[in-house]
Amino acid sequence: MSKIAEQTAASPVAFIENRKFSSKSIKKIITETIAVLLTLIIFGIPFYFVMINAVKNTQESSLLNMSWPSSFHLVENMKEVLAAQNNMMQHAFVNSILITGFSIVILILAGSMAGYVLHRKVTKLTPFFDFLILTGLIIPPAIVPTIWVLNGIGLFKTMPGIVLVEVALHLPFTILLYKGFMATIPKQLDEAALIDGCGKFKLFFKIIFPLLKPVSATVIVLTAVGIYNDFVNPLYFYPGSENATLQLTLYNFSSMFNTQWNLLFTNILLISIPPLILFIIFNKKIVAGMTAGSIK
Repeated sequence: MSKIAEQTAASPVAFIENRKFSSKSIKKIITETIAVLLTLIIFGIPFYFVMINAVKNTQESSLLNMSWPSSFHLVENMKEVLAAQNNMMQHAFVNSILITGFSIVILILAGSMAGYVLHRKVTKLTPFFDFLILTGLIIPPAIVPTIWVLNGIGLFKTMPGIVLVEVALHLPFTILLYKGFMATIPKQLDEAALIDGCGKFKLFFKIIFPLLKPVSATVIVLTAVGIYNDFVNPLYFYPGSENATLQLTLYNFSSMFNTQWNLLFTNILLISIPPLILFIIFNKKIVAGMTAGSIK
């Protein structure tokens, strides 16, 4: 008698269960393989298209195809991009880093404190504040009134002005993340600290805030990428060649009559490096910060 026949005769139920488990494992492997292939197609092909055209010369890149270049010009293209418009790319890099950095610091401080208060201090006004937060996520920004307000308080065309705009646009989402994560921190921890004589600010910054590292990493990656890649807000609220951000430098190599595609794609490649590094550093904590507190 064969081995399969022996297993079937010895325990028919166990044999059927093993067959079901094996079938589920095969389906899981097939599903995961299809998902990986789709991800490579959706994200890999556009990235390859940018990469392959960034290393071409002007004539070959104008064809906008994915053929292999006859010669590589990536270093020359990078030098030309960095030197264009009196080193505008370098100034734009500094501007983008400063805007993103200041915005992230304010968002983490304001969002964590607001999320902590909204979760711990439940009052009759809590539904109203929740409604305001959801309203901030839904209603789009008004360009002209915002320019009028910024101009009235002397912050139009200034870095503090554009930082406040970015903070205002990303604060509702940040508060929701922190408020959801607070459900994983027991209230008994607050009570024990207060009994030991810990003040409210010391309680938050010494005990609660260090426990918010996973959601803070999520906020850093998601909002930093959004602010760093923002094109519209700097265009309207932070105009001027001296105030250019990285996304606005794409104008340098595109025009109605002659677009230097090799330099444009090289510019895109240079712009994509910082967010990619940020994602590699914090990728393990993104999902933890997003899903924490969802069960409670």
